[in-house]
Amino acid sequence: MSLSSLPEQIADRLRRDILRGDLAPGAAIKERDKAAHEGVSRTPMREAIRILAREGLVVLRPARSPIVADPSIKEVTDELVVMCELEVLSVRLACLHAPDDAVERIKSLNEQFGLEYAHRDMLDLFEMDMAFHRAIAAASGNAALERTHGAYLARLWRARYLSARERRSRDRVLTQHGAIVDALVARDPDRAAIATGAHLRDLVTNITAVMAGEDNSANETETRTRDTA
Repeated sequence: MSLSSLPEQIADRLRRDILRGDLAPGAAIKERDKAAHEGVSRTPMREAIRILAREGLVVLRPARSPIVADPSIKEVTDELVVMCELEVLSVRLACLHAPDDAVERIKSLNEQFGLEYAHRDMLDLFEMDMAFHRAIAAASGNAALERTHGAYLARLWRARYLSARERRSRDRVLTQHGAIVDALVARDPDRAAIATGAHLRDLVTNITAVMAGEDNSANETETRTRDTA
């Protein structure tokens, strides 16, 4: 294991803890405790936390422990609207500019996703799903678009995972991904845009519902705690 890779590996584990809810929104991340738990020094732990802060998953606070980001529903839905437009633009440009090997890689990622769907952990499947979407952005041939899409995807990582976890439908996902791949292979930007739009159409509604449910649960827990105190 190289020293340069250690912060990224720690960040990956912390990111998964955030997705699973082991580190809940608003929870403090105790740098010393986390470093001890991981069996590492505080230096790579500090860098891992900075990585997650750049992604928007963690909020740094002067002279205080960082906390897991807890964006409002409005903040998340505003970013989702932008990200959906970025994905539609990405697939249009990929149809026009992606080399054949990039299209083959996207097709292969979707085929692997289908083969492993019944056997993998939900979090593993989610990461495979996001790899599919990142590959399309990369295939656009537009580095600025790829960077911007990557930044929004990182910030919305938890929100998209919550939606995917609540709507686990193998046939639906594979059918919609397949339509996107077919349009890419055909180099048909209009069909690809329609297929991508259909895939993402309900994302804002679903994530809003999930986040609202989380808020209600948190409020009920707080009320019960206050009443029994």
